[in-house]
Amino acid sequence: MQGLVLFVILASPWTSKRVAVHVDSRCTSRLRRADGLSPLTVFDTDVTKASEGGCGDVAVVFGPKDKKSSKALVLGVGLFDPLSPLRVRFLVRGASTAPVDDGWVAAALNAAIAERKAIFDDDEITTGYRLCNGEHDGLHGLVIDRYGSTIVIKCYAACWLPWCQVIVKALAESPHLRACSRFMLLMSREMAVLPAAERFDLQHGQVLRGPPLDAVPGDAEGRVAVFFLENRIQYECDPVNGQKTGFFLDQRDNRYRVREMAKAIASRGRHVRVLNVFSYTGGFSLAAAAGGASEVVSVDLSRPALEALRRNFEANGATDRAIASCRHSEVASDAFEAMESMVARGELFDIVIVDPPAFAQRPEQLEAGLKSYARLAGLGARLTRKDGTLLLASCSQKVTPEAFQDAVVPAAESAARRRGRVAAITGHAPDHPVRAPGGMPYLKAVFLEL
Repeated sequence: MQGLVLFVILASPWTSKRVAVHVDSRCTSRLRRADGLSPLTVFDTDVTKASEGGCGDVAVVFGPKDKKSSKALVLGVGLFDPLSPLRVRFLVRGASTAPVDDGWVAAALNAAIAERKAIFDDDEITTGYRLCNGEHDGLHGLVIDRYGSTIVIKCYAACWLPWCQVIVKALAESPHLRACSRFMLLMSREMAVLPAAERFDLQHGQVLRGPPLDAVPGDAEGRVAVFFLENRIQYECDPVNGQKTGFFLDQRDNRYRVREMAKAIASRGRHVRVLNVFSYTGGFSLAAAAGGASEVVSVDLSRPALEALRRNFEANGATDRAIASCRHSEVASDAFEAMESMVARGELFDIVIVDPPAFAQRPEQLEAGLKSYARLAGLGARLTRKDGTLLLASCSQKVTPEAFQDAVVPAAESAARRRGRVAAITGHAPDHPVRAPGGMPYLKAVFLEL
């Protein structure tokens, strides 16, 4: 589905204040072409004139006046942020006959929620998934994830903060989310350090409605925990202090694929040994164990993440025989150093998973990032048993799937001294759609059989 989703609502005419934002001809051409990620955004340097408005006000964006009609072209409607270089985030391209108001936002959220509920229709199987994927659900700068009974609302733009209660009300009234009782707010790093007035006196990690968050027992650093299911495995995550909104939900399908791979090997009566590098709180580790892995080694630099991983194994081991019987060990170390040590010891694994953080977030980091991916691929290949599988992933949006494959496959084959077969190239799960103009998938994963 291409383009932004337009939610048409039969509503009264515009009644709330609107900000008129006029942009130059270059911006007009860019917005009308709708190429790249920029069509969704008006930058401060694009603006030639704007009426007074506050953060979160609805903005109507106009291009230069047409010479024949003397009327300014309406380019779109979005949310205004007078303090940000991203001055307007588009919600609707072109003129809108329906007001962007509480009802519009609720309708957009309900459409996104209904789409996810069609995928995740059984709370006994999976209760951790993305409900709203920003501009790809027509709500630029807003991400919402579900973790069991907790809904996490993450604002990447201050213009969404005045809308928080509207968002909570819409989520709380959804018939699909009746099991959810807590609604909490996260902010991007840049927003979290703004003066209180610019954050509308809201805080990162604040519970907007529902019971307070549960502290991790015995933790002295204020860590919290929420719980959810993914394919019947229970995971703990910390939305306030963890990565993203607490967990890497986008890797769900790849974790299930690893689970099935371990199951297939175990069904042949073989001892299944799995290495999970950049393991975080153990998503791939638990999936492999649930599939019947005999031994899983998890490597991560973060000790708190490994402690949560250990708790995840303990909690699931009480009810899952396969996880309980899996021998699991954690290595708190730099990934490159840990892998080099394992290579030196001659260790080998049936499945090696290497899922690092983004190495190339900006164009100037691309070359160095690809070299780092290639280095990891070489180390991973040397740890992969013959006829085993090496899973290499990248969440760097600047790295295309083709460039990633071209970097890691030859490096892995050279290090392993044997030809590989690309069994699959996958991306993120379907609750993370990419369909806004110019949007590009950021997650890519190569399953390489060596």
